[in-house]
Amino acid sequence: MKNHLFRPGAALLVAALLAPLLARAQSVALGGILGSKALLIVNNSAPRGVGAGEAHQGVKVVNVGKDEAVVEIAGVRRTLHLGEAPVSVGSTSGGRRVVLTADSRGHFVNSGTINGSTMQYMVDTGASTVAIGRPDAERMGLKYLSGQPVRMSTANGVAQGWRMKLDSVRIGDVEVFGVEAIVTPQPMPFVLLGNSFLTEFQMTRTNDQMVLEKRH
Repeated sequence: MKNHLFRPGAALLVAALLAPLLARAQSVALGGILGSKALLIVNNSAPRGVGAGEAHQGVKVVNVGKDEAVVEIAGVRRTLHLGEAPVSVGSTSGGRRVVLTADSRGHFVNSGTINGSTMQYMVDTGASTVAIGRPDAERMGLKYLSGQPVRMSTANGVAQGWRMKLDSVRIGDVEVFGVEAIVTPQPMPFVLLGNSFLTEFQMTRTNDQMVLEKRH
């Protein structure tokens, strides 16, 4: 590439043109695993095989597993799983809207973060608070034992859980701070996103899509 392409004036012009694009969130899905490469679908484009350490349209692959891949955009890491709906990542200006797609069972399941740690969640409009299984809470380093003890009914009888406040819960490029949660004594397959999180949004559903739009 010729040196004149890197003149300071040209670099500033390119940065100015790219800034609005970099500030927007990227829609990213994992279309498959091909050997040591992840087949990334970025903004509904054709799948592209990307290996660890490589990048495609601003999405850098950090690690490729058996049925998942860790990607990074603008310093934000997310874990993509096969078969899941696209996730929205990489927004630098706090988003206000998330579009979720139901799975084959009609559940809204995807990945997000709690206090910066990755979690798999399921939307549960019947739950009063966010609910987290104890193993997940320990993996994420949540200090639940310092929370308020509560008694909970489980399949094995009454057990003790813990009420706490999460610093942040993030799905897509939308983040909510100071969210009430319950840590349950038993493990759960997902973190349940209950109404302590959902009441921050105006929810609308059309067929298999749910739109969450932040109220404030």
